[in-house]
Amino acid sequence: MDKRVLRREKWRRNLRFFMPQTSRPFAAALWMLGAITAFMSMAIAGREVAPFHDTFEIMTYRSVIGLVIVLCVALLSGQMHNIRARNLGRHALRNAVHFAGQNLWFYALTIIPLAQLFAVEFSYPIMVALAAPFVLGERLTQVRVIAAGLGFFGVLIAADPWAAGGLSPGILIALGAAVGFAGSALVTKQLTRLAPMIEILFWLTVFQLIFGLVLAGYDGVIAAPSAASAPWLLLIGIAGLGGHFCLTRALSLAPASVVVPIDFLRLPIIGVVGMMLYDEPLQAAVFIGGAIIFAATWLTIRSEGRARRALTGKV
Repeated sequence: MDKRVLRREKWRRNLRFFMPQTSRPFAAALWMLGAITAFMSMAIAGREVAPFHDTFEIMTYRSVIGLVIVLCVALLSGQMHNIRARNLGRHALRNAVHFAGQNLWFYALTIIPLAQLFAVEFSYPIMVALAAPFVLGERLTQVRVIAAGLGFFGVLIAADPWAAGGLSPGILIALGAAVGFAGSALVTKQLTRLAPMIEILFWLTVFQLIFGLVLAGYDGVIAAPSAASAPWLLLIGIAGLGGHFCLTRALSLAPASVVVPIDFLRLPIIGVVGMMLYDEPLQAAVFIGGAIIFAATWLTIRSEGRARRALTGKV
């Protein structure tokens, strides 16, 4: 048998763990709990490590840890041959916008309540749905326009620009992070049509390591991990990749209409965590706005699911 065919079959066997054939909502819910735990752990670790490192240094060390993990996974699963220097322009674009969004996210979590940050962050799927027709050639439906308007209204409520302090810089930074995540998701969607996941993850860590080193070392000083910061940096690196792995695994086990609503449990949970660890108030506006953003996201997912079933002839 041809070596290329053998490699292809090996790759497919390695991917069976990620691509089960039947829907398993309960298993997907368990994986989503893992994703929620990972993302919240990264937020707490990011806040704890902020006194020791700037956001560029955090991203640098996170990328180093992520690169080691990706290479270990590729070696153990026999996927090193799937990592190639191709589509580098798209990889660079994807990671530039994600790097910007992630840096803004790490900065925002130090200046606004965690629940407010998560509520604003949840607006990025609405941005993706609205931009997809222009970037990916998808159809701009009436439901997408309505969902985008509803999501924007939810962000306004969560941001509470009518409060005494007005629209704070922290909220604007969080919105910038959401824009970065939306841009990253759109380019990632393009890349999934061209490259295997292991290649996407490899170039993610490589490009973001390069960006981090350049910007962290711009002033000639990169703070080395200390005994106090090293455990938090390790947690950020593991939780960052682990959260996305759990989310991807959950989406492979159940439809997005099942998985995404579970992800919104992050909002009330992080609100309680912020109150217990950092004495942050539980603001009703944040939860109301988050609920409206959730409704907009759910409306989009349901509409897209029905359209897909209609095209495939499934009920």
